[in-house]
Amino acid sequence: MNTPPAIGCLFVVSGPSGVGKTVLCNRMIERFAPALVYSISATTRAPRGAEKDGVEYFFHTEAEFKEAIAHDRLAEWALVHGHYYGTPKAFLDDNRRAGRHILLNIDVQGGMKIKAAYPEAVLVFLQPPSFAVLEERIRRRNMDAEETVRQRLENAKVEMTFQGRYDVSIVNDHLDRASDELEGIIRKRIQSLS
Repeated sequence: MNTPPAIGCLFVVSGPSGVGKTVLCNRMIERFAPALVYSISATTRAPRGAEKDGVEYFFHTEAEFKEAIAHDRLAEWALVHGHYYGTPKAFLDDNRRAGRHILLNIDVQGGMKIKAAYPEAVLVFLQPPSFAVLEERIRRRNMDAEETVRQRLENAKVEMTFQGRYDVSIVNDHLDRASDELEGIIRKRIQSLS
């Protein structure tokens, strides 16, 4: 008799822009694949470069996205810089039923919504060693206009206030150390399900 796979776990990684979420999440996917998959968000923004629907994002029209909201098909969603972004419930639920664990790199508001809908989700807050270091990282990327940099820094101040509402906090002062810490959190949770 075949035993059905255990339900997969959700791991939410949040933190201010420039703190290193994407790099750490990519490392976790490399270390745990195929048991851990990256959540694919839905968005109304246009594809960039070689992005493909269903790979980097699920691309929707605004009408399609609003229909998904109206029919409660998103675990969380937000309007960011004029475009909608959200996490499809079907993606989460289908992967979890298949026994796969899911890593979500989302903002703090999305993290709170995921925790409300999936109380067993593990929320990890990634923080910089200091606000000055965060500002330096954002400026070093040299991707944004000064006004955008200032907005990211203001948003970071608000996001940092959510730290205490997360299950665990990691200071990203050294990438390898932060990676090892996040890996340990994920590994411990996965092993607890066995």
